[in-house]
Formats: sequence, structure tokens, C-alpha cells
Amino acid sequence: MNRRSVLLGAAAVGAASAARPAGAQAAYPNRPIRLLIPWPPGQATDLMGRVVSQRVSEQIGQPVVPENRAGAGGMIGTDAAAKAAPDGYTVLMGSTGPITTSPLVQRTPYDPERDFVPVAMFGLSSYVLTVTNNFPAQNIDEFVARLRAQPGKFTYASSGNGAAAHLITLMILSRLKVDTVHVPFQGSGPALSAVVGGQVDFAVDTLAATGPLVRQGALRGLGISLKDGSVLAPEIPPVAKHPDLAGFDVGAWGGYLVPKGTPQPIVDRLAEECGKATATQEVKDRLASVGVEPQPKDSAGFAAHLKQQREAFREVIQANNIKLD
Repeated sequence: MNRRSVLLGAAAVGAASAARPAGAQAAYPNRPIRLLIPWPPGQATDLMGRVVSQRVSEQIGQPVVPENRAGAGGMIGTDAAAKAAPDGYTVLMGSTGPITTSPLVQRTPYDPERDFVPVAMFGLSSYVLTVTNNFPAQNIDEFVARLRAQPGKFTYASSGNGAAAHLITLMILSRLKVDTVHVPFQGSGPALSAVVGGQVDFAVDTLAATGPLVRQGALRGLGISLKDGSVLAPEIPPVAKHPDLAGFDVGAWGGYLVPKGTPQPIVDRLAEECGKATATQEVKDRLASVGVEPQPKDSAGFAAHLKQQREAFREVIQANNIKLD
């Protein structure tokens, strides 16, 4: 009996010793994390992702390595993330286009609700209603009155049919019940250049894109899309100040998502680290410097925001019968 007890005890000690290293190796994260960014370097989502990932990397003691996988309006990189192993070592830097709007206007090789778990939202890019310098209105009230007085006369530019900027413009125009003409372009740059040049009357686009043009005096900013305005452009009032746009509050979000099936403790750890990162003044300042309004949300808050935005965009898409081939 004594010999048997000794052998059993030795076996138990050996098993425990073997288990400890395995447990240590399983601690998350124990190797670099790949951050898939479905946009080219320098784009707003890319910049947002790099700002937060640098701080998260410092906190967890492992590199968070940005990998740009651009193409098809963000769908290529998003699809790659959806098909990645759900182990916490591939994270998607998600944004409004490929996650919220694209699946509503065209077929996508992934389903955002089925294939992803929201981790944390970092902030919003507000949108600004801008007009040419010779547009006969100095504020949102005069702008609406002019459009209503001359239905069908005025034109607006967008970065493309079904793009977030186009849909947000339609949200505004639908609420105002005005008749205007859409002129789509291939991207924000050409669209805003047409407004600056006077070929098109107005446009709604991100603060990151419109802000420099407004500051240079090339365009006039009449309203911003967040209901409380923006600390990044306090001189531009919210469009929600117009009675028919009361409560209007829309922006382009950015945040981490992971493939469905990722263990909950890993999701929680990532969310916690994102929360710590976005609470620092350094990250807030750096997000503001790239035109992003810091508005961090945890997993539950992010999921609720995604649901609300999806329904808002679905409503305007269905009302205007927007579909892409």
C-alpha cells in the first residue's frame, strides 16, 4: 500500500508539472495578433486601427500587427477575417461600409451577424453637409428653404451609389422631403472636387475629407451629422438643429470584431484592453487628429449600436430601392 501510494503521488506530481507549462502556453495572448484592415494604408479606418492597436500592443505585451487587405470596398479583407480561425489571433478592424451597408445593398461572401462577434467600438467619423461657396444659403435653415423652393434644380455629389456617404445624404434628404439630383463619383476626392469647382451644388462626406476644405475656405460647412455636434469642428452646428432633422445622429463607426466562435474569455480580454486604450488621453488625441470622434463602447454597447445603425440604413435603402449589381 505504501509503495502504491508513493507511485500514485509521483504520478500526480508529474501530471501537475506537465499541466502547468501547457496552461501557461494557453494564456492569451502568447503570440502576435494579426489585425486585418480591409482598406489601404492611410484610409480613415486604417489610421484608427493603427492608433488603437499600438496602445493595445503595449498593454498586452504582444505585437498587434496591422495587415492591409484592401479591395472590393472592404469586402476582401472582411471576408478573410470571417474565414480566419476563431482563436483571437486574427482581429478585424471593422467599419461601416463592409459590415453595415454593403451587405444591405449587394451580395457579400460573409454575413456580419452570422460570422462576427463585436469586441469594442472606438469612435465615429462624423459627416458634414458642405456646399459651394456661391450656394445661396448661409445655414441649414436657408439651405432647406432653397431646396424646397426649387425642387429638382440642385445636385449633390457622393463617393458612389450605395456608399455610406450616399446613404447618409439620402437619410437627410428623405427626412427633409426634398427633390434633388444625385451625381455619383468614384470616391470622396473626385466628389468633393466637383463641389469645390461648382459642377455640383453640395455633398455630405466625412469630416476627415471635408474638414481641410472647409478650413481652407474652399467649401462651406452648414451642418454636421452627430446630434451633439463635434468637438473636432465646434464651429459647424449639427443638422439636427433643423426641426425636420431633430435627433439626427449618424456617423461612420470603427472598431474590433472577431470571427464567430472565438472563446468568450478572449473576446472579454480584447474588449477590456480596448477599453483601457481608448480611455487614455493619448489615444483620444490621436483619434481626434485623424478626424475620429472618440466614442468607445464595450461589446454589448457596440452590438446595440450595430443593430441600430443596420436598421437605420436598411430603412433608407428600402425606401429608395438601392441595389448594386
